[in-house]
Amino acid sequence: MSRVSALAKWSGKHNSMELPGRIMGIKWKHSTINGKTLFTPKPYYLSFNCPHVFRKHFSTSLRNMSSQSNNNFLLGEVFNVKGRVALVTGGGSGIGLMATQALAVNGAKVYIVGRTGEKLDNVVKAHGQNIAGEIIPITADITMKSDIANLVKEIESREKCLCILINNAGVSGNTQETEAKTADEMKKNLFDAENSTFDDWCSTYRTNVPQLFFMTTAFLPLLEKSSEVHHGYSGTVINISSISGIVKSSQHHFGYNASKAAAIQLTKLLASEVANNGLKVRINSIAPGVFPSEMTAGGSGEDQKSHVDKEKYQKLPARRPGKDQDMAGAVLFAAANQYLNGQTVAVDGGYLLHAGA
Repeated sequence: MSRVSALAKWSGKHNSMELPGRIMGIKWKHSTINGKTLFTPKPYYLSFNCPHVFRKHFSTSLRNMSSQSNNNFLLGEVFNVKGRVALVTGGGSGIGLMATQALAVNGAKVYIVGRTGEKLDNVVKAHGQNIAGEIIPITADITMKSDIANLVKEIESREKCLCILINNAGVSGNTQETEAKTADEMKKNLFDAENSTFDDWCSTYRTNVPQLFFMTTAFLPLLEKSSEVHHGYSGTVINISSISGIVKSSQHHFGYNASKAAAIQLTKLLASEVANNGLKVRINSIAPGVFPSEMTAGGSGEDQKSHVDKEKYQKLPARRPGKDQDMAGAVLFAAANQYLNGQTVAVDGGYLLHAGA
């Protein structure tokens, strides 16, 4: 029997049968009976029921699939910010500078905003050379709506979208002695003190809270466009708050702690309303513990870096202040994790464990 006849006979016989899979090819088995050569078709299938066939045809494909799947877990993919456009307020020193470096070194274009142009220029000179990304200084006062509006226009004229907005600018305000043996002494410390004023409270609150609201809402259209430019990526806002907004102690500055608690609550409110309106923008906050900054150290060096006195961290479980890399990891996590929204991440070396919330 010829191969054509044998195949026709086999096809007619098996036409109504449920085959074990898609036929990938035909092998021929031949035998000789009474001097005649007979051909019998032996099809092989694309099926898990035929493991030898599966191994033969798909071992290479599986290896490729496995390799591709594993690549998704590489640090460069999980925390990928390459090609992203970011804006960091207060990016000239302290935590703002840490965030700027974390993004720019890993390939992001970062606009740093502050009131002092010289400080911003120093950052570019000291930390913006020979990196994968770029650091670009812009001078603005983000406590004024007019400056914020102009800042939006400036970014719109340069970029198609804004991927990452980090609201970091803030002030600490005045401090007061809280320990007292009598009510009169406590009144003297907190009410009668010359530096305990409505102006100080209002100034601290004005800088630490409203600018988060106005910066975020002003940039919403540019932030949402990031999902169009970078498919699958939602624009993100990271508000730098503080563990001072979480702890139960005043830490000698009621106005500052109250403002940071308000900043954390505002983050939740904005995240909720933005999500309810279906916008592709995530809003979270990072609550740092003791990190070197001009606020905690009282100043910075030529490289815009600061150092913290030991007395400010010696009781922490970590037994050290936060490092630049600690903040960098938190910033990259909040910027890249598409499933994080409406949360406050405390990066505090165990401060909350020690002080209580």
